Amino acid sequence: MLSIIATALAVLPAALATSWDVSVGPNGQLIYYPEYVLAEVGDTVNMIFHPKNHTVTQSSFDAPCVPLSGGVSSGFLPVASDSDPELPNFVITVNDTNPIWIHCEQKGHCGSGMVFAINPPDASSNHSFAAFQALAIELNGTQTSAISISTPPAQSWATATATVSDASSTWVSTYTSYSGTPEPTYAAGGPVTHNITVGINGQLAFGPANISAAIGDIVEFTFLAKNHSAVQSSFSEPCTPLADGFNLGFHPVDANTTGPTLSITVNNTSPIWGYCAQTNPVSHCGSGMVFSINAVESGANNFAAFLALAEATLANSTSEAASGGGTASASSPSSSSGSNGALSAVNLGGSIGVMGTVLAMIATVVVGML
Repeated sequence: MLSIIATALAVLPAALATSWDVSVGPNGQLIYYPEYVLAEVGDTVNMIFHPKNHTVTQSSFDAPCVPLSGGVSSGFLPVASDSDPELPNFVITVNDTNPIWIHCEQKGHCGSGMVFAINPPDASSNHSFAAFQALAIELNGTQTSAISISTPPAQSWATATATVSDASSTWVSTYTSYSGTPEPTYAAGGPVTHNITVGINGQLAFGPANISAAIGDIVEFTFLAKNHSAVQSSFSEPCTPLADGFNLGFHPVDANTTGPTLSITVNNTSPIWGYCAQTNPVSHCGSGMVFSINAVESGANNFAAFLALAEATLANSTSEAASGGGTASASSPSSSSGSNGALSAVNLGGSIGVMGTVLAMIATVVVGML
C-alpha cells in the first residue's frame, strides 16, 4: 500500500501540470496571444503558428530583439493558411520560474512589438512585460542599448603568427587580430564543411548568418531565388566592399530552383565580415542581409553590432548594383589577396534551371597564408 501511495505522489506533479496555448500571429496580427503567461515548474507552453512566417526565439530583457546564445528557438515556421489541417507548433517546457523573454526574428516584427514572456515580473517592476515590449519598439529590432551605431567600438589590434598542424598538413598563418579572437586550431578529425544559404526562405538573409570555423574548414554559399551576391566587407563599413576582399559575384536564380554553390577555405580565425551588394529595389545589406565567420561574440565587435551597423548604413555599392542587373550566366569571381583570411571560391555544381548543368567556376582568393 505504501509503495502505491509513493508512486501516486511521484506522478502527481506531472498530472497537475498545465499546458498553455499561445497563438503566434493570430488573425494576421504581429502579436503573440496572450502576450504572457504565468506558469509553474513543469508546465508547458504550446506556441501555435498562424499564417505568415514567424519564429519563437528567446532573447533577454535588455536586448529584446537579439537571439540569446543557447536560448530556445523554433526557427522560421511559414504557414500558408489558417485552414491548414494541422498548424505547426513549438513547445517550451518551464523548468523554473525565472522570466523567459521571447521575440519574433522576422524582419521588423520584434520592432513592431511582437514579443512574449513567460513569468515576467508584475506591472510595478521596471522589468515588466510592458517595459520589455516598450524597449523592443524603442530599439526597433535593430540594436541593443549597448551598441553604438555611429562609431564602431575601439579595438586594440596586433599582428599574430601561428603554426598549427595535424597528421597530414601544416598551416602557417599571419594575420591582424584583436583581444578575444580564438586561437588558430586545425579542425579535429579534419576540415568541416559549413553551408550558408544565400536568400534563405525567400528572405533578405544569409542562413545561418553567423558561424564559427576552424583553420582548413570550407564554407559553402548556396544561392537561392532572386539575384544575390556574397561580398567581403569590414566591421566598420558593413556595406562597402573590402579592398582585396573576396567577391563571389551576382547569381540570378529562378524561383523554386537552386543556384550555384561556391566555397571559401578558411586559413585563419580572424573574423570575416560579408554582405549582399544588391541594391534593387532596396539595399539588401541595409535590410540586414549580412553574415560573419568567427565573430568574437564575447566582445563589442560581435555579430549583433555588425548587423546594427549594416541596418543603419545605406550601402555604397553603385558599381555592384550595375552588376546586379546582369545576365543569368555565372561569371567567375575576381581573384585577389588580402589580410582577412585565405579563401578559395569553387563552383560545386549547383543547377540553375536544368538539373545536371555543371557551372565551371574556379577562383582563388588567397588571404593571409604564407
